[in-house]
Amino acid sequence: MEGKIIDGKAVAQRIKERIKAGVDELSREKGITPGLTVILVGEDPASQIYVRNKEKACQEVGIRSRVMRMAAETSQEELLRVIEDLNQDKAVHGILVQLPLPKHIDEKQIINAIHPGKDVDGFHPVNVGKMMIGEPCLEPCTPKGILRLLDETGIDLAGKRAVVIGRSNIVGKPVSLMLLKRDATVTVCHSKTQNLKEITREADILVVAMGRPESIDGSYIKEGAVVIDVGTTRVDQRLKGDVVFEEAIKKASWITPVPGGVGPMTIAMLLENTLTAARNHG
Repeated sequence: MEGKIIDGKAVAQRIKERIKAGVDELSREKGITPGLTVILVGEDPASQIYVRNKEKACQEVGIRSRVMRMAAETSQEELLRVIEDLNQDKAVHGILVQLPLPKHIDEKQIINAIHPGKDVDGFHPVNVGKMMIGEPCLEPCTPKGILRLLDETGIDLAGKRAVVIGRSNIVGKPVSLMLLKRDATVTVCHSKTQNLKEITREADILVVAMGRPESIDGSYIKEGAVVIDVGTTRVDQRLKGDVVFEEAIKKASWITPVPGGVGPMTIAMLLENTLTAARNHG
């Protein structure tokens, strides 16, 4: 029997409807309209698409969205000044600097300059530290979305064996912490891991965030596992995940497609973080 598809698009739509209701309530009761400012430095084509999608999503739920487009040659000092102005602006509840940045700008310094309460990407060391020790914080959007998709399956994560392939600061590390917080037993694998297949075949939950298209075929997957494919690589004008979907669906109980799985959830969680930030400052 083939696995069931976890429809990230449908889940994200339901979440956006709840966010819209929350935005309306905040506006009605406190006169506050959540505001998100996105800073785009340079002309990276993929970044421009992401930013347009974020703008559109904000409009759908009633969040006031502003995009600041800055030239690729913008200096780090200039960008830091803009961020400081936004930190002080009470009408701005969320600040997002679209990555990657031009090579002459230090991404760490830029992320660290954003006020933790406005860090809707969840990348600031203060938010990462709070997440590490289990305190409320603005959590990174993609890992947060992954946990919501896992909730959709109705599976209790407590005691389950979870394997995460990938150790990036954006997905791999934070999602492993979130799974641990939900009492899963977590193994993190990466490019230096030996006997990868032996490890993944024991996983009840397999989260693949490698960035290498179709690297994980059916032989890596335990019968009945839940497979979350975070990969999105454009191959011959088509988006491909890190998992060979046609093989994996024959063994998995649940699986996310690419596109239409994790991607829509990332933007939904960004909107949710912006609403949370506005409530916290209201």
